Amino acid sequence: MVISCNQPYFFPYPGFFLKIHLSDISVIMDSVQFPRGGTWLTRNRLKNDKGIFWINVPVIKKGRGLQRIDQVEIAEEFYRPKKILRSIEMAYRWAPYLKDHITFLEDIFNSKKFKFLFDLNYKIIRYVMDYLSLNTQIVLLSELGIDAKGEDLIIEIFKRLNGKTFLSQIHAKSYLNPDRFKAEGINLKFFRMPKLVYPQLWGDYIQNLSILDLLLNCGPKARDILFT
Repeated sequence: MVISCNQPYFFPYPGFFLKIHLSDISVIMDSVQFPRGGTWLTRNRLKNDKGIFWINVPVIKKGRGLQRIDQVEIAEEFYRPKKILRSIEMAYRWAPYLKDHITFLEDIFNSKKFKFLFDLNYKIIRYVMDYLSLNTQIVLLSELGIDAKGEDLIIEIFKRLNGKTFLSQIHAKSYLNPDRFKAEGINLKFFRMPKLVYPQLWGDYIQNLSILDLLLNCGPKARDILFT
C-alpha cells in the first residue's frame, strides 16, 4: 500500500498529479498549518506571449494568527476571479483545448462562490483527477482526526491507513529519518518529477507550469504525456 501526502495547492503543477497516480492512497493535508510566507496554496504560474504570469488568490491572514489550511478564507475585498478568468482566456485563446475546460473555469472564476481557499483548491484538484481518470483514493487529513506534527504525523497516518510505503518528494530526503521509518515498518520511496515536454504556446518551452497549461494545450493527451 503506497501512501503519499499532498497539501491542497492552487492549480498544482503536473508532478502533483503524477505523485497521486503512483499512490494507492493520497492524503490531502487540509488540517496542517497554513504557511506564513509565500505558498503554492494561493498561486501558480501560467504562460502568455510575454512569458510567465501568475494567477493568485488573496487570503485573509491579518489578525487570524496560526490557521489550519482548511480555515483560511479568501479575501473577498481583493479577490478578482473574473480578472483571473480573463487573463487565462487571453493567454490561451489559441490553445486547442480551451473550449473543453472553459465551462469549469467560468464556474469557479465567474463568481465569488468560495468562502474558503481549501474549497476552491479541492474542487480544482478533483476536477483534474476526474479529467485524467485518476482513481487513487483520496483521504482528507481532517477526516482522520490525527493531532501530530512532522514525522509523527506521517507515522500516525500510516498506522491509521495500514500503509507500507511512503512516497515523498525527493527534497524530503534531507530531513526524513529513514531509521525511524524502518523501525515503524514503513518503506521510504522518493519521488522526482521527470522533465515533461509537450506542445506549448508562446515561444520556448517552460517546465513545471500549472497543470492547467498542460490541459489547455494537450487535452486528452495529457494523461499519456504525464503517466507514460
